[in-house]
Amino acid sequence: MTDMHLDSAALEGNVEHILQSPRDAGELKLIVRRPAVDQRETLVQARLDDASGLVGDNWSIRSKVDPNKQLNIMNARVANSVAQTQERWPLAGDQLFIDLDLSRENLPPGTQIALGEAIIEVTEPPHTGCKKFADRFGVDAMVFVNSGHGKQLNFRGICARVVKSGDIKLGDLARKVS
Repeated sequence: MTDMHLDSAALEGNVEHILQSPRDAGELKLIVRRPAVDQRETLVQARLDDASGLVGDNWSIRSKVDPNKQLNIMNARVANSVAQTQERWPLAGDQLFIDLDLSRENLPPGTQIALGEAIIEVTEPPHTGCKKFADRFGVDAMVFVNSGHGKQLNFRGICARVVKSGDIKLGDLARKVS
């Protein structure tokens, strides 16, 4: 293990804590806007827009804009496990970090989540670790989130789209909408 990369055994040692994530409502722990490639801004509050996603994020100006990948959301406990400090969470590239069970069983595609004034919907495309994720958190972290178990539990995160625009802020509860 390097100073900033945990090995497989250390990552697996965090699974029990990750599995204790709330299932129905969990706290929004971090909002990250990506104004340009490899740039990150952490926000206390933000606006989610049904046309542009997280306002000011570069998602809407990318060459391959997929409305089903408008937002990337990661479980805060997984982020802390791979990044080791909250200051490093933004390196994952996700916009929202929520203490919530993001597993496919708990949040299948089509599930709507109320967050602040907004409503978002889980979409079908998988969210997987990439070369940048491995460079930033280590190969073991990428294997951890992309393993069979990691994929089933969406350890790398989920994709979503905004279905109702609204303001969000740190500490808001992300609640499943029935």
